[in-house]
Amino acid sequence: MKIKVFTAGGTIDKIYSEERGTLNFSFGKQAITEISESIIKLNLEYSIERLLAKDSLEMDEIDRELIKRACQGSVADKILITHGTDTMIDTARVLSDMPDKVIVLTGASQPHRFRESDAEFNIGVAFGALNVLDKGVYIAMNGRVYPWDKCEKTADGRFLEK
Repeated sequence: MKIKVFTAGGTIDKIYSEERGTLNFSFGKQAITEISESIIKLNLEYSIERLLAKDSLEMDEIDRELIKRACQGSVADKILITHGTDTMIDTARVLSDMPDKVIVLTGASQPHRFRESDAEFNIGVAFGALNVLDKGVYIAMNGRVYPWDKCEKTADGRFLEK
């Protein structure tokens, strides 16, 4: 099974700057690259490509169309997208008319480099889900996988079923 991974930025890829004591919005190495190289021993073929390095609140329809074109152009029929959680459902909506692919979007509530981050867990759930899901667009967050239009992000940052 060949999986294409696209990264779009979001909290999962943010870097903490000790100099300023703030999140540095310039993005370094993608979290999924670090996770897949050092932590998760994946037994599948995949490749990673950075499409964007943005906070999802700064994403616009041009960015979402870029992600859609990349998905449409991929020979892989299984796609994982790391994305900021604030507008993940908006991007999923744009991707929802591609009936020939399984697309799973995931992210994190804390940057991957933070000890309390859920990044590794969410990425693991997303890779596992790609193995069993029917074609469609899904959100993998907080230990669950939802059809994109059957979940919502709550005020406390969790994804729950509508």
